[in-house]
Amino acid sequence: MDGAGAEGELTAQETALYDRQIRVWGVDAQKRLSKAHVLVCGMNGTTIEVVLLPVDLIFACLFFKFCKNIVLAGVGSLSLMDDHVVTEDDLNANFLIPPDESIYGGRSRAEVCCDSLKDFNPMVRVYVEKGDPSLINGEFLDKFDIIVVSGASLKTKRSKRIAFYAIDCKDSCGEIFVDLQKHSYIQKKHGGETEQQELTYPSLQEAISVPWSNLPRKTTKLYFAMRVLENYELSEGRSPGETTLSDIPAVLALRKDMCDKMSINESQIPTALMERLLAAGKKEHPPVCAILGGILGQEVIKSISCKGDPINNLFYFDAADGKGVIEDIPPPPAN
Repeated sequence: MDGAGAEGELTAQETALYDRQIRVWGVDAQKRLSKAHVLVCGMNGTTIEVVLLPVDLIFACLFFKFCKNIVLAGVGSLSLMDDHVVTEDDLNANFLIPPDESIYGGRSRAEVCCDSLKDFNPMVRVYVEKGDPSLINGEFLDKFDIIVVSGASLKTKRSKRIAFYAIDCKDSCGEIFVDLQKHSYIQKKHGGETEQQELTYPSLQEAISVPWSNLPRKTTKLYFAMRVLENYELSEGRSPGETTLSDIPAVLALRKDMCDKMSINESQIPTALMERLLAAGKKEHPPVCAILGGILGQEVIKSISCKGDPINNLFYFDAADGKGVIEDIPPPPAN
């Protein structure tokens, strides 16, 4: 997606509905939003924050300039993919699912969330896509400008040929990965001047293949811990979140093996942090979901509108210290 002006004109209804945000980011940005097609795979506590609501006002003031979500911002269409049948556990963090079993009983998360989302902005087309995200092919993806994947295995988190985001919430911790391929955007400088910028992103596979000893010493410990956890799940054939504290001996053994191979000290991955991630399982902490989902919602809008500095290329949040950290993990140098 480049920074060229979007073709076509907004309708009078769109201009009236989106008047305030047009004043913030301009009519060309709104045109791009109105033409964008977004696919979200995995309807959980983090992704509903992306597609629907802004974070709590206090967190909004701390973390970003505006907190419009992609539905209320007026994207062209939003497609939801999640064939999992709704369970009572989904009610804990997914407020798009009504607490009435007669409404959600026997239906998929995508179907129930789709019904709820349609009421928030009738000008945005919301669809349900059935299927397995790990089997998504190029022809199917040609319909979309943005793909967001949540709660997926490492095998599913393959960067596509379009703007790609992966987001995970492990109770009190979370990670966002961004791959915008080659992305051009407008950066506002001091004094109100603007400047065209361009970034080239590595794929997730390229980013996580960088030797740990080559990373900055201040790289967040959560980055390393997430790599250990996903490698453990992959080696054991587990789906994300299918871990408990009983796995800690095997996980610590893998931690030691990975640290030895990467020539870093095990203290970079504290045992207490690994225990928290394992104990989290599939649990999502709603306030952390709000922060992660709100930030990702902003990033999606920045990507589509081509305005503002995007995250390059990983974001971490840990409720234990209340800090959000951006990590720029470049691809390994070519041989």
